[in-house]
Amino acid sequence: MRTSDEILELVLGYAANDERIRAVGLNGSRTNPNAPKDLFQDYDIVYVVTDVNSFIEDPHWIEVFGERIIMQTPENMSMFPPGLGGRFSYLMLFTDGNRIDLMLVSNDEKDTYYKEDKLTVILMDKDNDLGELLPPTDKDYWVKRPSAEFFSDCCNEFWWVSTYVAKGLWRSEILYAAEHLNIMRPMLLKMLEWKVGIEHSYSVSIGKFGKYLEKYLSEENWQELLSTYADGSYKDMWRALFAMLVLFRTTAIFVAEGLGYEYSREEDAKVTAYLEHISHLSPNATKIYG
Repeated sequence: MRTSDEILELVLGYAANDERIRAVGLNGSRTNPNAPKDLFQDYDIVYVVTDVNSFIEDPHWIEVFGERIIMQTPENMSMFPPGLGGRFSYLMLFTDGNRIDLMLVSNDEKDTYYKEDKLTVILMDKDNDLGELLPPTDKDYWVKRPSAEFFSDCCNEFWWVSTYVAKGLWRSEILYAAEHLNIMRPMLLKMLEWKVGIEHSYSVSIGKFGKYLEKYLSEENWQELLSTYADGSYKDMWRALFAMLVLFRTTAIFVAEGLGYEYSREEDAKVTAYLEHISHLSPNATKIYG
């Protein structure tokens, strides 16, 4: 596996020899002082270029980075509408295990790129016009205090979608039920995120998809969260649903009290009673509600 020095030397060496490339930036976990370091860290590289289309029209230039296992160019895929404006990205996994996510940014919007992420590190600036950046920080990704309205909406969405899970389980439509359990989960993770924010004065990040949550939750809460994942059977999906209700309830009450917000215990009680009623009617339910 090529070392980080070898990868960066390759990235910068190519940029130095191509006049179209005016600057090189590095973003992501490799610039985050709080991110764990391991062999799966991507190299989030940005080439600031004078002509984006000239690179897109002749894709052979990326061969310089090595033999690939697979590559994806999201802005060139029919399944995923372009989401980067005029930018273009190459997501590349190489045979040596390294991964480079390389994005082309037009020189016309270099100032925007330069300011949009506090984790940006400029590796090369041929025109010396990007100025000096502050040390990288993940402050932009710290947990943020929710408004009362946002908190209320999160609770409402969680409880509303839970009724779809019960309907799917009663009908023996396990894929439908599982999908709606997955729609509930981001609401649960958001509530746990706010709990961590309160406990750490909104000065930490839980990472993408809550990947750092284990670091900040008690062992009891962590095990409760793991228990909300089902094994694929109807019986266990009922169990996971009720485990999710219990953890969401206790966490939401904690957050509401910490922020001085109101938690709708009435909505909670009514929906819980409804779900228990449906589970009693369902032949594939467990009698363990958490």
